[in-house]
Amino acid sequence: MHSLLNRSVRHAMARDKIKRNVVALCDIPTGRTGRPSKSLTFDQAEALLTAAEGFPLHAYIVLSLLIGARTEELRALHWREVDLIGRPDATPPVPPALAVYRSVRVDGDTKTTKSRRRLAMPQRCVTALVRHRDRMPADRTTADALVFGTANGTELDAHNVRRSFRKVVAAAGLDETEWTPRELRHSFVSLLSASGRPDRGHLPAGRPQRYRGHREGVSPPTARGARRGHEHDGRPVPTR
Repeated sequence: MHSLLNRSVRHAMARDKIKRNVVALCDIPTGRTGRPSKSLTFDQAEALLTAAEGFPLHAYIVLSLLIGARTEELRALHWREVDLIGRPDATPPVPPALAVYRSVRVDGDTKTTKSRRRLAMPQRCVTALVRHRDRMPADRTTADALVFGTANGTELDAHNVRRSFRKVVAAAGLDETEWTPRELRHSFVSLLSASGRPDRGHLPAGRPQRYRGHREGVSPPTARGARRGHEHDGRPVPTR
C-alpha cells in the first residue's frame, strides 16, 4: 500500500498537481512474522488420512492431501464439478476428476487464471467422495449443491474448517496447534517431490522455487516435478 501511494503521489508531483510527497515522510510499520510453512512426513500424512476416516472432514482432507486442491477451492466446490466415473473406455482413458473453476475468495475466482483446472483423482479420493455423498441427505447431493458445506448447505468458512481439522489432527496423534488445512497442499507437493516420481504435479512450469509452499521445512520439487499437468494419479502420496 505504501509503495502504491508513494508512486501515485510522485506521478502527481511530476504533473504539478501537488508540491510535496508526504507519503515519503511516513515510516512503514513492521508487520508480524508470518507462520512458517511446513510439510507432513509420509508417516504423518498416512496417520492423518487414517484418523480422518471417522470425521465429516474425511473427504476434504483426502482431496487436499492427495491431489493438492486448495482449501478455498474445496469450500466452493459443487457436485456438478465432480466426475466420479470418468470415461474408462475412451482412448486414452479419462480418469475421475474434479473441475476447479472458482474459490471462496472475495471475487469468487481462483488464485490465478492458471488455477482453473481439472484434477484427476486416484481411487482413494473417489471412494472418500462416494462415502461422503452417501452420508448426506438427498437435497445436498444435487448438481448445484456444495460438496462441502454446513448442515444448512451453506459455505463453510475458514473457522469451520480449522476447528474440524484440529480434531482430526489430535486424533492422528499430532499437535493440533502446529498444523493448518493449508499445509495439506504444501505436504502434497513435498511428498510428490520426495516420492521420486515428480512428473505428475500441476505446478506452473519454471516456477518451482517461487511456489509459496516451498519455504522452511517444505521440500522444493524438481524442475520436472514443476511441469504443469492437470492429471495426477495420487501414487506418490499415501494410498491404501
